Amino acid sequence: MTDHALYVDINSDMGEGFGAYRLGDDAAILDIVSSANVACGFHGGDPEVMAATFAMAREKGVAVGAHPGFADLWGFGRRIIPHSAGEIERLVAYQIGAAQALSTYAGHPIRYVKSHGALGNLTQTDRSVAEAVTRAIKAVDPGLMCLAIALGHQDRFAREAGLTVKSEIFADRAYTEEGFLVSRKLEGAVIHDAGKAAERVVRMVRQGGIETVSGKLLKTPIDSICVHSDTPSAVAIAARVRAGLEADGVTIRAFAAPA
Repeated sequence: MTDHALYVDINSDMGEGFGAYRLGDDAAILDIVSSANVACGFHGGDPEVMAATFAMAREKGVAVGAHPGFADLWGFGRRIIPHSAGEIERLVAYQIGAAQALSTYAGHPIRYVKSHGALGNLTQTDRSVAEAVTRAIKAVDPGLMCLAIALGHQDRFAREAGLTVKSEIFADRAYTEEGFLVSRKLEGAVIHDAGKAAERVVRMVRQGGIETVSGKLLKTPIDSICVHSDTPSAVAIAARVRAGLEADGVTIRAFAAPA
């Protein structure tokens, strides 16, 4: 195991309910993860949900970040909504501002930004989108870290722009041979078996790289591991991933210390 792998963060997307509608078991996930990416009202979340999620994360000692996405409540932010680069900058800046306000209100300010769903996938594969999101983060608060998909355009561009960047892999998503996430439209894109997900994560962290569907390893730093909270087996996967890493001698620690 490399020195880099001695410490790693586990993050999850949460606060993705809306009004009377709830999604996932945020309380249970917050007992497992070290960082929480909180929806900002566009693909999920609202002022009440955001404030409550930030407060709950504060009580459990979990670091928090903004989780902006496309304005797509119906599609949960997983559909590409056409925008110009300037529009993407402003929709991200708007959501970062909302997260800053509600997290400060809750006494637990955000420390980083991670794009959600279709927007996040585009930051991996589309340089213009990666640049737009990065410009938004830097313009609103250059002290915020950028949590970026490992080996993607934003992972590289945000570093070039001077932001502190943390590289993320996914516990419950399959990777193509190029290191991109397999489309959710394809069979096997989402890994539902907790044991299989945990074993795979331990291998990737130990070897320092992304494991593709063929078993090939693409070397990359790994700062954080994402477990999606909206899948039926989310809590079990998160628990098994953490247990597997700790059994392998890895300490779970947020990459962003509280403000």
